[in-house]
Amino acid sequence: MSNQYLVIHMTDTTGAPLAQEDDQRILGQWAAEGQQDGRLHDGAPVAGPEAARSVAVRDGRVLVTDGPFPEFKEWFAGYDIINADSIEEAAAYMAKHPTAILGRIYILPVVALPWDES
Repeated sequence: MSNQYLVIHMTDTTGAPLAQEDDQRILGQWAAEGQQDGRLHDGAPVAGPEAARSVAVRDGRVLVTDGPFPEFKEWFAGYDIINADSIEEAAAYMAKHPTAILGRIYILPVVALPWDES
């Protein structure tokens, strides 16, 4: 049975530079493999920190804060939803993505809410 994973692409100062043409080539190969295998689902890049907002409710008040957020050392650059039989398989597939070279990738298993489990 295949599991679903949320993949979060992060910037990371320890990442290596990658020329745009190499980035596009690697990304194209990665996407083609994922589409052919039926592994790749939704995904997209996101705007930079200056376009972001954080939202919290404290003591009944809604607090909205404009980015960038100085406490962030990395930035969330985009996401993908993928299918894989295991997290190890998901990691092997994501190691082929340019973000693995440029930054860092987090892979999180998608799970049901406790009240949705029967």
